Amino acid sequence: MTLEPGQQARLSRTYSDQDMRDFALLSGDDTKVPETVPGPLIGGLFSYLLGVRLPGRGTNYLKQSLEFLAPAPVGEELTASVTITRLRPEKHLVDLETVCEAADGTRICQGRALVYVEDVGKE
Repeated sequence: MTLEPGQQARLSRTYSDQDMRDFALLSGDDTKVPETVPGPLIGGLFSYLLGVRLPGRGTNYLKQSLEFLAPAPVGEELTASVTITRLRPEKHLVDLETVCEAADGTRICQGRALVYVEDVGKE
C-alpha cells in the first residue's frame, strides 16, 4: 500500500456493560466497574487501526498522545479514526492524527501518533 497524507482508517465499536465488568476483572479491581469507557480501551482502538489497517503490518509505535475531552458512554457506538498528516520517508516515520467520537459527533478524545514504518514510500 502506498501511504499518502490524508489517508484515513476508521473503526466503530460499542462497549457493553459486560465489557466494563470484564475490564474491571482484568484490571484487578472487579469491585469498581467503570461507568464510562476507560481510556485504555479507547487507546486500544487506535492501536488496532495503526497495526492492522493504516499503516498496517510492520508498524512500530514510537509515540502517542491522547487528550480526553468528554466521557465515552457505555452502550453507544464510538468511532475511532487515524489520519496520516505527514510522511518522513528519509526517517521511515509517519505522523497521524487520532480522533474518537461518539455517535452524536461529540469528540471523546483527540491526539497524535508517531509510528515507524520500514517502507514509507516517497512524500
